[in-house]
Amino acid sequence: MKAVIQRVLNAKLEVEGELISSINKGYVIFLGVGVGDTIEDANYFIKKIPPLRICEDENGKINKSIIDTNGEILLVSQFTLYADTSHGNRPSFINAEGPEKANELYLYVANGLKQAGLPVKLGVFGADMKITQVNDGPFTIILEKPNK
Repeated sequence: MKAVIQRVLNAKLEVEGELISSINKGYVIFLGVGVGDTIEDANYFIKKIPPLRICEDENGKINKSIIDTNGEILLVSQFTLYADTSHGNRPSFINAEGPEKANELYLYVANGLKQAGLPVKLGVFGADMKITQVNDGPFTIILEKPNK
């Protein structure tokens, strides 16, 4: 499992011109599920994301979590995080989990973050989504479970 976490001032997600989700200050998280990922992997992300201190405090120091800042999350499934570009010019997605299991783990992570007290909005799994966001910083990190 991989996540790209971008700190944002706001973001909105549309499908076929219809507004599906929007957030104010918080994170847009692109979550990729790889072949063989498990509930244990998902639990790592659920535990790691809420207390992650990547938000600024009143002194401009990166010292607060999304919980501390009452931020929101827009969680978007993103199989392309598993693109393999090592051969040729067309990416291979063989390392991305199949849609059924990937969606199950995506929703599991969303529910786990909600249970941790975070407001979580979702994309539409498998849809052609249009995302507009105002990055804050910009501040972007990649989160992966160690020893995977």
